[in-house]
Amino acid sequence: MPSHTPSHTPSHTPSHTPSHRPSSASSVPLILPLDSSHATLAAAGGKGASLARLSAAALPVPPGFHVTTAAYRRFVDANHLAEVIQRAANRATIDEPASLERASAIIRALIVQATVPRDVAEGVGAAYAVLGAGDPAVAVRSSATAEDLPELSFAGQHDSYLNVRGAEAVLAAVRRCWASLWTARAIGYRARQGIDGADVSLAVVVQRLVPADVAGILFTANPMTGARDEVVVNAAWGLGEAIVGGHVTPDTFRVDKATGTIRSADVMDKAVQTVRTDDGTREVPVPSARRAAPTLSPAHIAELTRLGGRIEALYGHPVDVEWAIAGGNIAIVQARPITALPEPRVELDWTTPKANGRYARSSVVELLPEPLSPLFETMALPRWNRAMAALMAEIGLARVMKQLTDLTTIHGFAYYDYSMSPTQTFRMLFHFLTHPGQLIDHFRRARSLWEDEAHPRYRAVVAAWDERDLVGSTASDLLAGAARITDAAADYYLTIQSGILPVAYIGEACFTYFYGKLAKRKGDPLAITYLLGFDSKPIRAEKALFDLAVWAREHPDLASALTSMTTAEIAAALGGPPPGHVTADAWNVFTTLFAAHLQHYGDAVYDLDFSKPLAADDPSPLLEALKSFVAGDARSPYERQGASSAAREAATHALRSRLRGRRGRFVGWLLGGAQQFAPLREDALADVGLGWPQLRRMMRVLGERAVAAGAVTAAEDVYWLTVDELQDVARAIDSGQRAEDHASAVAARRATAAHNRTVTPPVALPLKGGATFLGMDLMRFMPAHSHQEGGDTINGIGASPGRVTGTARVILGPDHFHAMRHGDILVTKITTPAWTPLFALAAGIVTDVGGPLSHSSIVAREYGIPAVLGTGVATAQIRDGARITVDGDGGRVTLERP
Repeated sequence: MPSHTPSHTPSHTPSHTPSHRPSSASSVPLILPLDSSHATLAAAGGKGASLARLSAAALPVPPGFHVTTAAYRRFVDANHLAEVIQRAANRATIDEPASLERASAIIRALIVQATVPRDVAEGVGAAYAVLGAGDPAVAVRSSATAEDLPELSFAGQHDSYLNVRGAEAVLAAVRRCWASLWTARAIGYRARQGIDGADVSLAVVVQRLVPADVAGILFTANPMTGARDEVVVNAAWGLGEAIVGGHVTPDTFRVDKATGTIRSADVMDKAVQTVRTDDGTREVPVPSARRAAPTLSPAHIAELTRLGGRIEALYGHPVDVEWAIAGGNIAIVQARPITALPEPRVELDWTTPKANGRYARSSVVELLPEPLSPLFETMALPRWNRAMAALMAEIGLARVMKQLTDLTTIHGFAYYDYSMSPTQTFRMLFHFLTHPGQLIDHFRRARSLWEDEAHPRYRAVVAAWDERDLVGSTASDLLAGAARITDAAADYYLTIQSGILPVAYIGEACFTYFYGKLAKRKGDPLAITYLLGFDSKPIRAEKALFDLAVWAREHPDLASALTSMTTAEIAAALGGPPPGHVTADAWNVFTTLFAAHLQHYGDAVYDLDFSKPLAADDPSPLLEALKSFVAGDARSPYERQGASSAAREAATHALRSRLRGRRGRFVGWLLGGAQQFAPLREDALADVGLGWPQLRRMMRVLGERAVAAGAVTAAEDVYWLTVDELQDVARAIDSGQRAEDHASAVAARRATAAHNRTVTPPVALPLKGGATFLGMDLMRFMPAHSHQEGGDTINGIGASPGRVTGTARVILGPDHFHAMRHGDILVTKITTPAWTPLFALAAGIVTDVGGPLSHSSIVAREYGIPAVLGTGVATAQIRDGARITVDGDGGRVTLERP
């Protein structure tokens, strides 16, 4: 949003404002009245055209005039600048800030030193004189021809000047605005948007200045939630520059658009305000009595809401409106489309299935961020519940823990039902106190249960079906085989969930606590330093990808092709002829090596629901990471891991060398246990989807037969049938009969899931009190925060230290991975080991779900990037492309205002 100070009592621009025409053949006048019908985008720029529209509609717009694009071109032509400007701009490179700055400095110096043609200077002076006697104060604001459009936001790219007095000063400010068309940020922004600098021009708007008592911005739709029935008003004392510059956190009012009722009012401590001075503006402290006082009365909020409705109706879509109030009168200073407005949030009824039920999204549910497919819900969840019941029986808790172990769904989202009666609670506690040995023994056997039993058993089931002739198998056999693989997967996950994972979590937590209490001295490393740098399957996968990139660099034509092609182009070319000038030999070896990589590591899941594509199905993130490695943008994983490993070993040696006595032996024992299980956690979790590639191959064959039998319209639709429905379809296929048509049911279920997918489900239910158990607030242990109000700060869990500011890239799944760029901040619901390649590109991590011991936290710390997890609302409140600051120490994410 550009800097501004709105003007004085609102009125229309006088109709006798001079309209000077250039001496050239152009039909666009040099100067136009503010409300002129000729003030089009081409003549007056985006800001000017918008103001002309507002003024002509009799809205309270301060008087003023346009210095049109014809005046700018007249100035450029008269000084023979066009060719020189374009030549300097063409030397700039988007990814080289220094080159942008050099080009800008050359161009701006030329413009500032050039002479303004006489007809332009006289036109500006005559129009300024109409605004009033005695050198009235004005705002001089840039208005580019590619600005304030629905699909683009050039806010802040060009300069504006406030409290300008006198014709000569106004003319000087106009020339500086022209020069701002060529700031480094404007050149770079246009280049990134694919806009040719030769095609843009700049107009300037000059308006009477409002001596604002209060100023701000009104949004006719909630910019954070997308709600179209709300108006959001930001307000601060003094001129609007304090808000624009981010120097003050404004008051925020949410208003019902239809009734004008104030839904919420966040009145902030406003420490500073921007005021006028004799030679411009400056910031001054707000008087103490006004700092925490509301800036707007209900009457002014209601009037702003009414004006916002008129402006939205005029534009035909949601807008943000700059406004100011002086002497009680409201002035409208600007309006523009709200860019990147999120879709309105879906509201769901989160009434619990059972009146006194308690539900939580934790543990395996963290791997199921979206509504489940009907097949996964009806085939996998019952098997997970049976596996959990078997585990509880093994450790003697079957009767006590039954209800706690039930996985269920609410609006398609997976939840654990942990409803327990007082009697069950007492029995559970009594069992833990009287039979601790069973659980302790289970934890002691955690590694062998995983390595020697569950993992080989899972592999054997998958291998057996890998050797089967799928084409020759009956449809019923294929479905039964998929069920057996799911059984093995559930058994595998419950084994690591009850063993490797908790032992690793407990080990890290205990070491961290007692290290801080008993051993850590001033200047000693953080506890996490002792647990980083180990090998794991995701790290091995990354190193294998790096090795492939190193090999590709040895073939210049191949390396050039990989870095110049898009991810989609590379994926489409795999398995086909070599692209461009790449030799057939190099391309064939590359595709063979990449296929082998997918064979080894392609079973990593993005989402545990087997209906979702795997890394093997969608290698986009792998290819994006590969491109970064080939280009040399991402750090070598060998180098990164080596540094972490060296730091760990040095810290461990130093700590052990000074540990003495019983206390020292205790800390050393905790350190050994934590280091033993830390690397196993990621290895174990990475193989949860071990059977999914084979299961998906089986379901593809079954799906194709279901299409032929008339049951569904696409092979992937079989995931949208329940297991009972699919069994009926399989029997019909095997008997050579036509199956029941489920196309309409599949379409309806897909639509419902798509509708619900936009929601971030509550981490605990019921919404009030759902996170309490035995009087304890379980939110402290939950993987996400809930019920955060919209604002500039989102709270979460600081899971990896550090602080970074950058561009937010909201990635909701593998379909969006291609959008990730090196240096972006990854914002997502949750990550799994399959997301690890994105960490090589990311400067920071923000998630809806996750905690200090989740995958996101572990990998972020390995990569040395800040992470704030478990925000509960990040993907809903952070817009893709927004600038955000991630504070991994404080557990906060701060959104920069547009």
